[in-house]
Amino acid sequence: MKKKIPQFRSEEEERDFWQSHDSTEYVDWKSAERLTLANLKPSVKTISLRLPESMLEELKLLANKRDVPYQSLVKVFLSDRIGQELMVKQRHIKSVQRIANKAGSR
Repeated sequence: MKKKIPQFRSEEEERDFWQSHDSTEYVDWKSAERLTLANLKPSVKTISLRLPESMLEELKLLANKRDVPYQSLVKVFLSDRIGQELMVKQRHIKSVQRIANKAGSR
């Protein structure tokens, strides 16, 4: 029998709980159903970012050409770059695994 999930007073309390507990003791993941939360908006956090003035002006020019706010363009650029970096990392991991598999099969 699975343990009962406690009631939490805040998201922070729930986050702390799940960081220190195994969800498989509380949830039967084999019977869980997938669902899409189409209207769920990602959490955002405001940050302060210092940029050279020339870079900011170039960003604003690029954003103006695309008819978008420059902050939105920065998010697109960051998202694209993060995706690229993650793909490179995945390719590297796969290469290392292939090398390890070849070495192990000898």
